[in-house]
This record gives sequence, structure tokens and C-alpha cells, in this order.
Amino acid sequence: MRNTLSLRVSTRAFKAVLGASLAGALLVSALPSASAATGSVGGVCTKVGDKAKVGKTNVICKAVSGKKIWTDTKVYKVSISANAILGGKNNQTATWIQNYVIPQFELSNAEKGKQVDVSFTPAGIDDNQFKTQLALDLASKRGPDVMALDGFWVAEFAEAGYIKPLESVVGASAVNAWDGWSQIPASVQGVMSYNGKKYGVPQGTDGRIIYYNKKLFADAGLPANWQPKSWAELLTAAKTIKTKTPTVNPLQLNAGDGMGEATAMQGFLNLLGGAGSLIYDAKTKKWAGNTKAVRDMLGFYDSVYNTDKVGNSDWQLLAGENGRNESFKAFAEGKLAMIIEGDYLWRGVINPVSGNFKMADRNTNVGFAKIPAQTAKSGVNGQSFMSMSGGSGYALNPNSANKNVAWDLLKFINAKEPVSSFMAIGGAVRISQRQDVNTAVLKTDPCLKFVFENAIPNTFFRPANVNYNAVSVLLQKATTSIVQGKSVAVTAAAYETALKELVGAANVASN
Repeated sequence: MRNTLSLRVSTRAFKAVLGASLAGALLVSALPSASAATGSVGGVCTKVGDKAKVGKTNVICKAVSGKKIWTDTKVYKVSISANAILGGKNNQTATWIQNYVIPQFELSNAEKGKQVDVSFTPAGIDDNQFKTQLALDLASKRGPDVMALDGFWVAEFAEAGYIKPLESVVGASAVNAWDGWSQIPASVQGVMSYNGKKYGVPQGTDGRIIYYNKKLFADAGLPANWQPKSWAELLTAAKTIKTKTPTVNPLQLNAGDGMGEATAMQGFLNLLGGAGSLIYDAKTKKWAGNTKAVRDMLGFYDSVYNTDKVGNSDWQLLAGENGRNESFKAFAEGKLAMIIEGDYLWRGVINPVSGNFKMADRNTNVGFAKIPAQTAKSGVNGQSFMSMSGGSGYALNPNSANKNVAWDLLKFINAKEPVSSFMAIGGAVRISQRQDVNTAVLKTDPCLKFVFENAIPNTFFRPANVNYNAVSVLLQKATTSIVQGKSVAVTAAAYETALKELVGAANVASN
């Protein structure tokens, strides 16, 4: 077990890690780039070389889409980067950027008389490696003009000064004038926000729900259209399944540090919110320590894994992704009745065609339910149901030589038609950032429609704070402690002690 002091995260430490990685890292800017500049603005007009002078700008006659226009002879070069590569990691994103975004953006500018040359810097590497490489470029005031970022990284990059609020890059008037914001819910905008400032535009989001097996529910005498309204009702259903169908695992609630951030997003953050507290209070700037909400959350874990024994403790104590994969396999095979997960489970894991754990009867035998608060209206903001969301997006490089064109590109990739085109590639439908696209696209997918309509309105995001990762690890270890049989009181006290060492006692709330 690592010493908790080694978990401390700071801007200085973040930059130090990047500096130490410089010698061996491959800079993102050094990766091969692909451009769609060839022929995208058409050939010259009939009178080759026909030129004129408009004000102080030299222009040349070009033919675009069968039209003759006067085009600024200056070529505006911008680049876009994502951890995606054709035929490999995130192929959908790479295909979209190279085959749609670049040619369409260049053409739309050419039709306005502006020559834009967009290049794509692909990658297909580990996310943490991509993050380090991108940060190294930004630290050297280089890198792509428009870059894909996990929303999880925004706080670190902002604190390090590698990215800046959009209004600082292109001006508040330009940012506020974009009509796209009206289609992106405020909660979703939070994916790419930090300290109340927008650092980019989100690409999409997700939500957490309870998946349940309708056949196993029927075998246990539970209704097909099931919706628990409290933790007690959730536990009652799990105990009923345990009694009526003893060979079935009743409930998977991710726990333990082996599962990493999945324990947070699918587990304790939803429960903590259902007990009326977020892990970090942005107003008081304090972290939840040994509070009643934390104890109640740990108490629910204790019920699942110790008192009522409706969860499989062995899965939670396996290393890495092994435990989570065991739960996926069990659910796909009809040996697990309930699992709390993100919509990724439906889209990817148990997809009957392409899933890692294909579930042949997914479309007919899987039901969906909202995650209940501890009791009705006991959740944060008086909510009766909870969800957590993640997501990613695109930010601007504050060192871009063509900031306004980069901003135009950022707006373009988040407009209705481009977002719709992304959804159409490979049939990989997911929840987008735009409400108008979701309304049209998600209506044919029952799970994503349910998440969009029921989970997203009740959702919260992880705090945009550089200490979050380390605090999350402390709570992951606390859930491990519970699964191993230690008491809630002892576990909560040990968690708070480690938390105070990490963020300082003055920044911890207790009650």
C-alpha cells in the first residue's frame, strides 16, 4: 500500500512529472500528421492567375463547388489532435476527423473566401501517455491548436497554465455569442469547466443507472418494471433474490481500490450524493471527511458485503480490472441480477454484436432503473435519484498562431450536423453534448434514451480539483476496508486521518 503522502497532487508535482518525462517521451507534435488540404478548395478559375486587390488584401479567383469566388491568398493553418487513429484506438473519432471534419471545415471556409488548411495529429496510445505527451507540448508552448481532453484532466491542465478559459483565448464576446451553448445543458458544460470558467466544449457525456435481469427478477417474484425509491428498497430486492434464487449473485456495487475510479463513478459517489453530500463542496472548499453522509455511504457498503451479504466480496478484492470483468461476465451469462454501471455497459460490454461479454438477450431481458437516494428527497439538492457523469471534450491551445480560426473549428465540430455525422459512423451511438442531436438519435435506443431522460437530469460531475484523484483513491481504499470486514467507524476515522494529511485539516469537513 502506498503511503498517503505520496498521493498528494500539486501543480508543482504535475510539472515535475512532465519534466522528468521529457527525455523519453515522444512529443505529440512529432507524431505523423494527416491533412485533407488536397483539392478541398477546388482548382483555379478559368482565367488562371486572375488577381485583384481588395483593400490591402491580395486575393485570387478560385472555383469552389462549381462557383467562382475571390479567395484570400493567405492560408490559415490549424491542427487538431486526439488519442485516435484509423483502424485502431477510437477509430470512430479518427474517421470522423479525417473524412468529415477536415474536408467539410476547409470547404465551408473556402466558400466564404478563406483558405484554411487543417491537419490531424493522430495517436493510438495509452491515455496517460497521451496526456503526458500533450502536456509536454503545451509546456513548451507548442502542440495542436484544438486538442481532445478528458474532462478529468481539465483542472490539472488549467492549474498548470497549459490551457486557459476560452474567453481569455478568443474573447468573452466571441465565446458568449456562440449559439451552440443553448443546446448543451449547463451540467454537461461542466465537463470542460473549472472554477466557473469554460475551458473547452464537451464532446458528450454518460450516466449511471441500475441494470437488472428481468428473467431473474421474475424468478424471484419481482416486477418487470422495477424502480427502487430508497436504499432500503434496493436492499430488499437484493435479499429477495438471494432467498428465492440462491445460486444467483444479487447485486454488484463496485468496491475496492483494485477497480480504481470505477469504484467512485459506479459506487460511492452516487451513494454519497444520495446521502445528501458531494465529495467536495465548491462553496466552502472543503472535502467530506468523517461526516454522517460518508458513514451512511460506507454503511450501505457494509450492508451489501457484510450484514446482508448480497454482493460478491471476492470480485471486489481482485486486482485491476479482473473483478469488474467477472461481474460483466456474470451479468451477461444471467448469473448476476443487478449491476450499477454507466451506459458503457450497454453500448460496449454486453452489446450482443460487438461486446466483450456478448449478451444475446440484452435487448429483451435487460431492464433499467434510476439509482435511488438514501430516502426520498434525501439526495443533494433534495433529489430523490442520483447519477454521476463523465465525459471529454476539445480545448484551445492558448499559444495558437490562429486562435480565431481554431475557435471556428471548435464551434464547427460541435455544431448539429457534424455531431450527427459522428453518431452515424460505425453505428456507435452514444449520448452527445447536444440536446437536438440526442432527441433525434437516441429515440431508437431504449437504454440511452432512458439515461438521457432519467439519469442526466439528476447527474453530477467529479469536482474539477487537482486533489480529486488522490481523494478518490482514499475512498476506494475505505471501501476495500469495509469489504474486508472492518467497521464503518474505524474505516471512516482512518479515511479522515489520511484525508487531512493529504489536503490539510482546515480543508476537511466533519460532523
